[in-house]
This record gives sequence, C-alpha cells and structure tokens, in this order.
Amino acid sequence: MKYLRLGNSGVEVSAITLGCMSYGEAQRGNHEWTLDEETSRPFIKQALEAGITTFDTANVYSDGTSEEIVGRALADFATREDVVIATKVHGPMRPGPNGRGLSRVHIMHQIDASLRRLGTDYVDLYQIHRWDPSVPIEETMEALHDVVKAGKARYIGASSMFAWQFAKAQYTADLGGWTRFVSMQDHYNLIQREEEREMHPFCLDQGVGVLPWSPLARGRLTRPWGESTFRDDTDNVSARVYEGTEDNDRQISDAVGQVAANRGVSRAQVALAWVRQQPAVTSPIVGATKPHHLADAIASVDLTLTAAELETLAVPYAPHTPTGF
Repeated sequence: MKYLRLGNSGVEVSAITLGCMSYGEAQRGNHEWTLDEETSRPFIKQALEAGITTFDTANVYSDGTSEEIVGRALADFATREDVVIATKVHGPMRPGPNGRGLSRVHIMHQIDASLRRLGTDYVDLYQIHRWDPSVPIEETMEALHDVVKAGKARYIGASSMFAWQFAKAQYTADLGGWTRFVSMQDHYNLIQREEEREMHPFCLDQGVGVLPWSPLARGRLTRPWGESTFRDDTDNVSARVYEGTEDNDRQISDAVGQVAANRGVSRAQVALAWVRQQPAVTSPIVGATKPHHLADAIASVDLTLTAAELETLAVPYAPHTPTGF
C-alpha cells in the first residue's frame, strides 16, 4: 500500500480509502444491500491487513449503524492512532427542527453522536456531506472550527458542491480566522468527469486533497455495459446520478474492458488506476461487499497506465450534467 499527504495537510492517508456505506443494518436505512455487522467485519479486517488505513463513513449511513459497526471493528482490529477515521454531517438524523443541515446546533449535536457511535474521542476528518443553502456559511465554518479546537476532529473536509460554493467556504474561513477544509470528496470517475472543469483545478491550486466517491461508477465500469446487480436494482441513487450520454458511456466501458483484457487485469483495476493517476486525486473511496472488490482495489495501486491507455479511456467522454450534489 502507498500513503499520501491529504492535500497540504500533515495527515497521510492510504492510496485507497475503504468506503463504509455498505456496512450497516439494512432495516435502519434505505439501502437493502448493506451488510450486517458479522458480515462486514471481515472486510474491515481484510482492508487493514492489506495496509488500508483510511475509512470513510457518515452519520446517515444506515441511521448511524455504519459508524457503530466501523467503530467496533477498528477498535478490535487496529490501534486508534494507526487509522484515519472520516465521517460526515448534514443529512437528516431525526424529524423536526434542527434535525438536519449545517447549523451550529446540528453540527455540535452530531459530532458528539458520531463520536459515541464510533467509540472514539475524535475523528481524523469531519466532513460536511453536502452544501446547506439555508444556513450562513459563516455559521457553519465557525462551528466546524470550534469542533476542531475542542479536539473532536483533527481536520475538516467537504463533499459534493459547486466550486464557487467551496471557494466561498474556504475564503470565509480565512476571513474569520477559522479552520479551512483540507479535502473535497466529490463524484468523479471515467463517465462523470465534470469536476475537472472547476473543482479539481481549484483544489490543486489551493492544496486540497480529493477523495472521489463512486470511482467505479457504482460498478458500471467493472462489468460489460448493461449488466446489473441487486444493488443496481435497489439503489435509488444510481438512476439519479447516471443519466445522459449512454452511448459515450458504453464506449468508455468498452475501452475499460479492452485495456483490462490487454493487461490481463480486471476492469475495476483499470478504472481505479485511471482515477488514481489524475493529478488532483489523493485516494479514491471504494466500497467492498465481496472479497475480490478489495483485492482489485489494492491491486490497482500498483497498476500504472501508459499515456496511450489513458488517452484510449478518456477520448470517448462527452459532457454530462454534474450530479451527486
């Protein structure tokens, strides 16, 4: 495994981050495909044994049970200072006023709730899951700064927003003398590259690490185009974020398959290697519900695509509507 600095920060993360949305009690969320605790733990252990040190979850994943499962597994299988735990805040955690969003009251309540579920005194990276237009960004940035100064988070990050919003947040932090975001977790893969227009150049300029979610396009790049899985059939997010230029997407998928066949590796390794070789990217976030998912992700770290292969994969791309915000 390789390790990289997260942007200009001092923290090192593994070249692959294990995404933990797949781990949680299915009856406590809207994801029928999540794995329960007994089934989840071997994947977390496998990741640690392979050198993956960075784990990404969120308070809303399976109504908090993802944090609980991940926290207990890391406590059993790892030493706290050897791992980087990332979680998020924004989504609804209870009905009624102040039950969601990026207000001071919600952030302060949810950081404590996440720490209880994770069984730790601090998280390494506390991320806003989405932009909240209903709350002044000054309130959000000052609250996050106070979370850091209280020792409850080492760093803060953001996820899935327009570049102008991210720039506004960063410069608001500067004006207030508050903590800046060190990372951007965005939707980025071979068939959704709109972040290359504004977000990634801004992150490179400002020294912000990029942790792409859905680097395999929710599995679409790991199998022949048109094949589906149980997750595809039951995931209400997939249909929403993958709409548009299907003919071009199919061409990209076919190119992934051709490069993989020529190299004698899996499609997943090729698609992940492409993401990892993009200049703004630090560590793609990969979910794993089968042993070969992790094996492919780990193997991709040692796969370097040639300039010709990178061009073959990139040429069919057509503009998409940015999705995932």
